[in-house]
Amino acid sequence: MTRSCPRSFALLPRLVAALATLSALARVPVVAAQAPKPAPNTAAILSALEAQTAHYTDVEKQIWGFAEVGYMEEKSSALLQSELKAAGFTVRTGIAGEPTAFVAEYGSGKPVIAILGEFDALPGLSQDATPERKVLKVGGPGHGCGHHLFGTASTAAAIALKQWMIANNVKGTLRMIGTPAEEGGAGKVYMVRDGVFNDVDAAIVWHPGDVNAVDGGYSMANISGKFRFHGLSAHAAASPERGKSALDAVEVMDVMTNFLREHIPDGSRIHYVITNGGKAPNVVPDEAEVYYVVRHVDMRIVKDIWGKVVNAAKGAAIGTGTTYDVQLVGSVYSTLPNEVLLKVQQKALERVGGYTMTADERAFAEKLQKSEAFTAVPLDRTAKVMPLTIGEKGAGSTDVGDVSWVVPTVQMSAATWVPGTAAHSWQAVAAGGMSIGAKGMMIAAKTMALTGAELFHAPATVEAAKAELKAKQGPGFAYETALGTQKPQLDYRKGSVP
Repeated sequence: MTRSCPRSFALLPRLVAALATLSALARVPVVAAQAPKPAPNTAAILSALEAQTAHYTDVEKQIWGFAEVGYMEEKSSALLQSELKAAGFTVRTGIAGEPTAFVAEYGSGKPVIAILGEFDALPGLSQDATPERKVLKVGGPGHGCGHHLFGTASTAAAIALKQWMIANNVKGTLRMIGTPAEEGGAGKVYMVRDGVFNDVDAAIVWHPGDVNAVDGGYSMANISGKFRFHGLSAHAAASPERGKSALDAVEVMDVMTNFLREHIPDGSRIHYVITNGGKAPNVVPDEAEVYYVVRHVDMRIVKDIWGKVVNAAKGAAIGTGTTYDVQLVGSVYSTLPNEVLLKVQQKALERVGGYTMTADERAFAEKLQKSEAFTAVPLDRTAKVMPLTIGEKGAGSTDVGDVSWVVPTVQMSAATWVPGTAAHSWQAVAAGGMSIGAKGMMIAAKTMALTGAELFHAPATVEAAKAELKAKQGPGFAYETALGTQKPQLDYRKGSVP
């Protein structure tokens, strides 16, 4: 006993810290378990949104047609802003140095509940709303991730929630935050860094998909950037010895990073695309560029791998006699699930339910499922709501992750695509441009509005969600981004639109 006492005292601080953490976590379900009465008259929210389905379908189709890429979403942002202004919101634009970002606000005081909306398209995915490949503009962008539906549903939810607040004399502040350039531009990261979410008590988000579900999983953190190599041009046949090929440097770097794949943790991802490889094969390229993305659920691992990718660039430059520079484009955290909010949103989604396809929609879906590289899934999945699962690791990345580390955040998906559709595909663009997309969009709008109503009605739930976030952050957590103090890279999509 005497020999074990010193060790026991040495472990005491750890035990105290562990008990404190457990105590913090234990308080979450206690507060949530108070089970306040449901928010009043929320059926009016559902009926109001149902009555406006045709209008919001028109709005999302316009944005689908605009198909504007990150930080260039001028028409899309302006249209959503006009909807919110007409509904009585006060709108501020140019948020966090992003010309197409905005904050629309109604009310005052606590709680502050934010609904987030995106509206950027993807380059190279131009597609008509048909179940066969039909490009509208060669090389043009398309909404392969459904953000035209995303921004519209969030706007619709905010407007319906505002009307409910007025009708029921509900106090608090409601915000619809328009967040551009999610696809690689890290729009929300700059907003988080610049304090846009400092006073927000909870954030509600959704994303288009092929299933109706509340997202209780972790996304992948990432860092992305463009490596530009600078060499010396020369005639590739007459005087190649005088040249220093920037393209050689890119290719050498790519070889090194490909060998690196054997020596990084499981679950890691390294992607790249050569965005500039020169202009003519008989000219030694003096300029070349490669665009990299590194991912993993753990940001610490992402930073470590990114450092190795940078070292590969350094080695490639030395070996080819070139120089290089790096433009950091984006960096996002993994999403941090909040169980208190997940349960609130799951209840709302189960109340809203899914939808059944019409005969025409089913014919469209069946034909689309026969397209190349499509994974067919039973079409009746659109009518179902998936059970809540928490803690699974996902494969994608989103700047919602950064928001979720500073504000309790909840996110869902709705079946806006034919079941089995892969995101970032022409099939997603096609379904998102017809009635299947619109039906899923309205499921999301209704669910988010009901979730917001519950949070305004039950401040104890909001406090429980905040306590959970604080416990998961851990002691001493302070948000910081790998992007440092740089300004938003407003030109990161430059050259991607013909």
